[in-house]
Amino acid sequence: MSNSPSEMDHEEILRVRLAMLQQEHRDLDEAIDALSQSPGADPLTIKRLKKKKLGLKDQISRIEDELTPDIIA
Repeated sequence: MSNSPSEMDHEEILRVRLAMLQQEHRDLDEAIDALSQSPGADPLTIKRLKKKKLGLKDQISRIEDELTPDIIA
C-alpha cells in the first residue's frame, strides 16, 4: 500500500487540523485579552469570542483523543 506524496493519511490530516485549531485558539485568546483591556469594548463581542474559543477547545480535545491510542491498564 503506497501513498503518493500528494496523499495524506487520516492521522496526518488530523495533525494538520489540530495545529490549525490550536493556532486559531491562541489567536482568539490574544484577541479576547486585547479586547478585555480596551476601554469601551463590547461585552457581547467578548462573550461570543469566548464561546467560539470554548468550541475550538472541544474540537481540539476530540482530535487529541482520536490521535492518542487508548492504553488499557
